[in-house]
Amino acid sequence: MDVYQGLIAPLILGVIEGLTEFIPVSSTAHLLLIGEAMGFQDPRNTFVVLIQLGAVLAIVTIYFTRLWRLLVDALRGRGYAWRFALGVALASAPAALAGVLVHDFIKEVLQENLILISATLVAGGVVLMAVDRIDFSPKYKDIYAYPWWLCLIIGLFQMISLVPGVSRSGSTIVGALIFGADKRSAAEFTFFIALPIMGGAFGYDLYRNLDVITAEVGLNIFIGFVASFVAGALVVRYLLDFVSRYGFALFAWWRLVVGGLGLVATVFLGVGQG
Repeated sequence: MDVYQGLIAPLILGVIEGLTEFIPVSSTAHLLLIGEAMGFQDPRNTFVVLIQLGAVLAIVTIYFTRLWRLLVDALRGRGYAWRFALGVALASAPAALAGVLVHDFIKEVLQENLILISATLVAGGVVLMAVDRIDFSPKYKDIYAYPWWLCLIIGLFQMISLVPGVSRSGSTIVGALIFGADKRSAAEFTFFIALPIMGGAFGYDLYRNLDVITAEVGLNIFIGFVASFVAGALVVRYLLDFVSRYGFALFAWWRLVVGGLGLVATVFLGVGQG
């Protein structure tokens, strides 16, 4: 086995997935651009999708007590728990449905266009920078109190993230901020809606791509999964405090730098262009 392709590359990419999944910089864009630069072999971009389960389990680990309490309270008929579950479902359904309908187009066309991905990173950075500087006077600071219509709007914004480079967390955070949420709760809500949307994406992509998951590919996914879990847990643990104090400007600049470098590499150096 090639040590680089079989161990080092998936380990690095797994760490990148965990570090970038829950911040508004687009983990998929980072994995595709950096994976291309590293020469990592990923049949049908299956590795990119399946290692996200590590980040999902990081949420479950960090938020286990709250998730358990929500489940128990729902079984006891507590209204807030059922309203929250409905809100998560409303925020997850649009992207889940659209993802199934355009799955092949995303993987075979959009995820192969590194120029589009880089440009979307830059555009998203500009939007995030602008939104972060606006004082919206937030009305909603508790994710359990989000109204159903706000959850649905967040879900519609999440659909935009099907375009690689947009960022799932970035699109949902921007949508939440524009329509009345504060920065901390907007970031926290994206943790919870990641569970059904990313869990579903994992299951669907696994089903569609079982034929390309050889023993070597499976080992790559396992290594990336573990690295994603560890790095994702660190981000989930500390992100909310960071956002509450500093906002999203750092992530906007991050997108601009990475997207700009991606455009230079793809447009002027021809990286990933055949």
